[in-house]
Amino acid sequence: MMTRLAQLFLASMLVSYAPLMSANNQLPEIGTAGASALSIDKEVIYGEAYMRIIRASHRMTNDPVLSEYISELGNQLVAKADQVRTPFNFFLVTDNEINAAAFLGGYVKIHTGLFLYAATESEFASVIAHEIAHVTQRHIARSIENQAAAQNLSMAGMLGSLLLGLANPIAGIAALQATMAAGVQNSINYTRANEFEADRIGLRTLANAGYDPSGMGSFFGKLSEKYRYASKPPQMLITHPLPETRVSEARARANQYPHRFIAPSLSFQLAKSRIIVRHGTLNPKEALDYYQQQITRKEYRIEDAAFYGKALALFGLGEYQKSHAIIDGLVKRHPDNLFLLDTLTDLDVAQKHYEKAISRLKEAQPRYPDNQVIILNLSHALSEDGKFEESAKLLDRYLRNKPNDALAWGELSRTQRRLNNMAASHTAQAEYLSLHSDYRRAIDELHSAFNLTKNNLEQARIQARIEQFKYAEQELEALN
Repeated sequence: MMTRLAQLFLASMLVSYAPLMSANNQLPEIGTAGASALSIDKEVIYGEAYMRIIRASHRMTNDPVLSEYISELGNQLVAKADQVRTPFNFFLVTDNEINAAAFLGGYVKIHTGLFLYAATESEFASVIAHEIAHVTQRHIARSIENQAAAQNLSMAGMLGSLLLGLANPIAGIAALQATMAAGVQNSINYTRANEFEADRIGLRTLANAGYDPSGMGSFFGKLSEKYRYASKPPQMLITHPLPETRVSEARARANQYPHRFIAPSLSFQLAKSRIIVRHGTLNPKEALDYYQQQITRKEYRIEDAAFYGKALALFGLGEYQKSHAIIDGLVKRHPDNLFLLDTLTDLDVAQKHYEKAISRLKEAQPRYPDNQVIILNLSHALSEDGKFEESAKLLDRYLRNKPNDALAWGELSRTQRRLNNMAASHTAQAEYLSLHSDYRRAIDELHSAFNLTKNNLEQARIQARIEQFKYAEQELEALN
């Protein structure tokens, strides 16, 4: 029970920001408050630490196609947002809870459960736009500033407690309780003010990015109605209070924009099918029944997305030829779709048709330079075909431009091991572990690499990286 309370308290701090409010109950001036609490550079440092801890403590959705989709959608929204001061990073965790959360430095966590509940891409995008607004308006920095000023607290101690709480909820809650004693009613009031502000700014971003602004009110309305009398509401309603006034205001503001027809998004519906079959709660047989029923009764928004779900379910059951027949038909209608290209690779590799997969991916590579979906699929197909050296070279070139891709480092470590290049395998594994804040084991991996290396220049490079990891570990401990 204590662990659950700790998680809820930390979630409320991370997502709803729960600061104190002034007596007149007014919103702070947009975009200016919080400037003295945390510099942008400090926000980015804490954000990077947050991301590394999340990788280690959460079940990440390691699916390049879905990562590509949410990054593209998120960046499309950011391009239309105002007062963007940091880069943004959008990532998925496998969790059926309906939720999304923003943190310092532009890091936005999205639960797979959000896909399951949102009916349209505009509904889904409205939640992401809301979280972007929390970042651009610096609600966390404003929260810290208010708490520190009201209670003479250490801002660094509060942030450190939050980071500690991600890795160890009980220790984190104890640290927070030692530094904070905020008034509950004031916290709730200010949280609602933050939420209204994020709604208003997020809705403007949503509309400017070409989505249906009514998506926000539609999503809020369904959420409010479904859980109105629930004894256990979803985490999103615990961390994002949703009074009726928020629903009505979102709808009223949407009505101020010109009405326009937004066609259903194929990419969103394909992503939703992929979540349901590969990252949801249905097993392949249940998923096959679900999509077959959709197709038979025509209960879908986009027919091709329903067939894609059916093909994924057939793949999960080992019915490769039936799955392939469906995907081939879809590819004829959508030849450059990465969801379909990825699934074709899975099918070819499963059936040992390596050359077909490799040829197709190499043909697509110039159209998608440095694309994670293409690179990881191609490296995997090359490795399965025994072309380990080509796979390793491909990953090495890619990682020079994308050094924070943990999946690619893991793949490179496995590929080097299959080449019996154990020093290179240990080095790649060290990079993978460092991206999960596991600096102790990363340093151990580098020591192993050092002992296997005879080249003096390479030994010097490894030793320098060990020193960098030691420093990074000290910095993380200091933040905590």
